[in-house]
Amino acid sequence: MTVFLHSQADLDAAVAALVAGDPRLAPVLALTGVPALRRREPGFAGLASTICGQQLSIKAAAAIWGRLTAAYDPLHHDHIRRARADRLGRLGLSAAKIKTLKAIAGEIAKGRLDLDALAGLPADEAHAALTALHGVGPWTADIYLLFCLGHGDAWPAGDLAVQEAIRIALKLAARPTPKDMAVLGEAWRPWRGAAAHLFWAYYKVVKSPDFEAVVPGETKPGTKAGAAARPPATVRRTAST
Repeated sequence: MTVFLHSQADLDAAVAALVAGDPRLAPVLALTGVPALRRREPGFAGLASTICGQQLSIKAAAAIWGRLTAAYDPLHHDHIRRARADRLGRLGLSAAKIKTLKAIAGEIAKGRLDLDALAGLPADEAHAALTALHGVGPWTADIYLLFCLGHGDAWPAGDLAVQEAIRIALKLAARPTPKDMAVLGEAWRPWRGAAAHLFWAYYKVVKSPDFEAVVPGETKPGTKAGAAARPPATVRRTAST
């Protein structure tokens, strides 16, 4: 079954289903409230934005993306496919990212890649299709599926913030590896994407300077249930292309 997070109501329902199915998540939700849904533009522009922002600060990524979209407005795969590499480099893109973007643009132009069609595939199949592309790693694939397509079961197993949040929430002895995460995520199908949203929000709470641990079931003074949560800056910078 392929499920989606197209609206805040979808995420609200998904988080409720997660907690009902796994009581371990109830203390997490009690601290975070339901996180706010975040979505990005789908298609080539969305994937390009994810690739451009990898391993960079939010400020640096925004600056590069702003220059790129100003130079090519609207940003179309043919614009990047035909662009001179030296011009793209002057906009701030690395040689590796230029190569990746051009390879993806070429696959779209040849009709071998339909990014929108990935939404209809099960998460694991869509993930495999994306990671088969030159320069697209697991993290990039999962972030595109989750934020651009709203795929409810996309699972960023390599994201360090999600890993650390799970370590703390489930009281694990060590931060889980991507392989460990694959096993842990099975408990949250078909809403692993909603679980990722929840753990990003939890990471932000438990890593805040004024956080104090509380006994599960208690309410931390000053905690606002239902407050909108956002992934921290480090969330987008945890994997390479």
